[in-house]
Amino acid sequence: MPHIDAYAQHSPYSDPGPHGALLKEVEPTPPALHQAACATIVHYRGQASELAAGQDADIDLRWLSHVLDVATARVPGSLTADRPVHDRVAGCCRDHSLFAVAVLREHGIPARTRVGFAGYFEGGFHHDHVVAELWDGDRWVRFDPELDPVNGPVGGPQPWGFDIDDMPTGPGAPFQTAAEVWQQVRAGTVDPSVYGVDASMPELCGAEFVRGYVVEELAHRQREELLLWDVWGDTVPRDLADGLPPEEEVDALVDEVADLLVRADAGDRDAEAALDALYGTSPRLNPSAGVLTLSPTGRVGDTDLAARSTRWRP
Repeated sequence: MPHIDAYAQHSPYSDPGPHGALLKEVEPTPPALHQAACATIVHYRGQASELAAGQDADIDLRWLSHVLDVATARVPGSLTADRPVHDRVAGCCRDHSLFAVAVLREHGIPARTRVGFAGYFEGGFHHDHVVAELWDGDRWVRFDPELDPVNGPVGGPQPWGFDIDDMPTGPGAPFQTAAEVWQQVRAGTVDPSVYGVDASMPELCGAEFVRGYVVEELAHRQREELLLWDVWGDTVPRDLADGLPPEEEVDALVDEVADLLVRADAGDRDAEAALDALYGTSPRLNPSAGVLTLSPTGRVGDTDLAARSTRWRP
């Protein structure tokens, strides 16, 4: 795992390019991060009916510098100023969290994105989700930049039923990492069919989906904040790749990664070192050779991460 100090530096994905001064204007607190992130980025599914024609193509913007290029071209100036929905950049939780992490890093505060599943959007279902964490000097503080601190499903002073600026972690938490969920799936203590993109999309739910997100979680924790629809190695769907290992072999590798991720979260430095070694040497886990981008727009692209280019297939 990167040293804590490394999380205070921009990754290629969080690097704002020429827009650093605009990020520096945003106060590095969870409420301010929520306001600015949601003023700049609109969820492509949550407010789909309000998007302008073609705006959904924004969702494949991988690099924050490109996101901010589009945002400032539509509305120049401060990122804290509210924008009409059609002038925001269409994205998702990954983009809200990457934005928040980028602001924190611009202020020199260690921050990272976490990939997993949230049980607080719809009763009985756990949506795939990305949240953010900041290092307060003693521990990682988890928060959700996407959540409105006033409007939520419960009501009262904490309408979401928990502190969205310092979220609980561990068993039964509102948000659980993909590794935690995978371990529960393997133990048979949860129904994997209620973990995924949406209950109306069973093809994007279930054990195989959770398994792929463990690899995605590892990449994000290693400061490679990929799109949620980027796949590589064993996570490429079997109908789009040849020569993938048997399912039981993939399960065994992900079991190992999930165990190490959970142990690393608990402060096990040996687990962190083992993850570094695995990620650095295994093309099954490391996306450096490129990723296949399965965009929700329906496009399929071959993405060269080093060249920052995607060749969309006919």
